[in-house]
Amino acid sequence: MSDLDALPDFLETLVAEIRAQGDWGQVAGYIPELARIDPAQFAISVVLADGRLMHAGQHDQRFSIQSISKVFSLACVLARFGESIWHRVGREPSGDRFDSILLLEQEQGRPRNPFINAGALVTTDELLAGRAPKEALSEIIDFIRTSAGDDDIHFDAATAASETETGHRNRALAHYLLSFDNLRNPPELTLGTYFHQCAIEMTTDQLALAGRGIAGLPQAPLKLTEIKRRRIAALMLTCGHYDGSGDFAFRTGLPGKSGVGGGILLAVPGRASVAIWSPGLNAWGNSQMGTEAAERLARFTGWSVFG
Repeated sequence: MSDLDALPDFLETLVAEIRAQGDWGQVAGYIPELARIDPAQFAISVVLADGRLMHAGQHDQRFSIQSISKVFSLACVLARFGESIWHRVGREPSGDRFDSILLLEQEQGRPRNPFINAGALVTTDELLAGRAPKEALSEIIDFIRTSAGDDDIHFDAATAASETETGHRNRALAHYLLSFDNLRNPPELTLGTYFHQCAIEMTTDQLALAGRGIAGLPQAPLKLTEIKRRRIAALMLTCGHYDGSGDFAFRTGLPGKSGVGGGILLAVPGRASVAIWSPGLNAWGNSQMGTEAAERLARFTGWSVFG
């Protein structure tokens, strides 16, 4: 029996061990809709290159994907505009919190990478070029639905409203970008689009299926060019977990993107797409037990981009 044949049993054991460990972390209390969520929840879904979907835990529970949406908005921008986005945003790890303004000031309004909040605002602003927020949001959600092969993926209005009400740091970042002429649309248009894209709700099954194109799986309904896929995966590895990206790469050896809703999307190039959800966060703002589960999965399967 191969490790992949044993994967369903491993996933069930993993859920039991995670629940027994019970070290859940803290939910994102600064977003009221997320602050109300019970941290003691866990789900994992794995889609293999042969098309098999395996899952365990609360894999049919919808959650807010938050910053994982940045992977898909970046994919949309690269598809529409190609490499021009890199004139406005860098490709380096930040080493600071995801909502920090310090580097933005030091580096003249050019965010370090597209996965910190300032960089994601620039990416969203780019996607808005020549059209209304509704059209840009339709492109993102249609990209995700097509990638997942599932139209039952939606925005959560309550979460979007909660972020709009409390997103003062993001407003500060947007206005700071504007002061350096690195925001082309009115700040409220870019911010409104960004808040709504972060409020997309998915299950781990849907997210793992949506990640097939990023992982370069043959079953993916929407395929990215090889160079775009590789570049997105490289940024996930180096920048996908904010100032905890080095630790995550050290522990898993895999490209991953986290969100403060507790989700993690893992891309195992050519082998698997993995989604994990546990809403309690660690000190870096990444899923505490999700990170633990990702490390255990990588150890069990031997998956690593360095292998």
